[in-house]
Amino acid sequence: MAWTPDDITAAIRHLRRKDQVLKGVISQVGPFTLQRDRDHFKMLVRSIISQQISGKAAQSIRQKLEALVAPEKINPGNLAALTQAQLRSAGVSPQKARYLHDLAAKVDAGTVRLSRTPRMTDGEVIAELVQVTGIGVWTAQMFLMFSLGRLDVFPYDDLGIRTAIRNLYRLPELPDKQQSLEIANPWRPYATVASWYCWRSLDLTEVE
Repeated sequence: MAWTPDDITAAIRHLRRKDQVLKGVISQVGPFTLQRDRDHFKMLVRSIISQQISGKAAQSIRQKLEALVAPEKINPGNLAALTQAQLRSAGVSPQKARYLHDLAAKVDAGTVRLSRTPRMTDGEVIAELVQVTGIGVWTAQMFLMFSLGRLDVFPYDDLGIRTAIRNLYRLPELPDKQQSLEIANPWRPYATVASWYCWRSLDLTEVE
């Protein structure tokens, strides 16, 4: 189930009580403003495009890709119809072009059932999505957080999260998976909200 305003209120109260470090971050950042993207297919396209490139570069590619299919929104049919050359003209690498075509084909064929994901458990959603070439656990976790609005997702392999944990908890180096999970344990069952504040803490560091 996607979060509700009451869930977020409960999450903030829980995180302030359980983690004094995060309590300070919440005070600095302010309200939780994450808005989920209910267009599941578009969210996955965006996630694939964003892999291993800057946010600015990813945004530029997304805009060019959307222009190629306009006035329609990106969907499995029109994405599959784009040639490698067209995708390349939008800045999509040959590897990511293969990923996007595989996503479009599997959604169109019903191999990946995006319409059912809201009723699936987190584990089932991950298993469903990793059938697509180029979608791993991290991308599936981003889908759970940003498209389905699941409250308790902790992307422990995310570089931004690990960097934030290192900075906030004054660690000598980036935490490994076990250390990250130990620090995040008090955040449960609101790890998504805590993770969002970790990402926002990096913005605070940049300003300072």
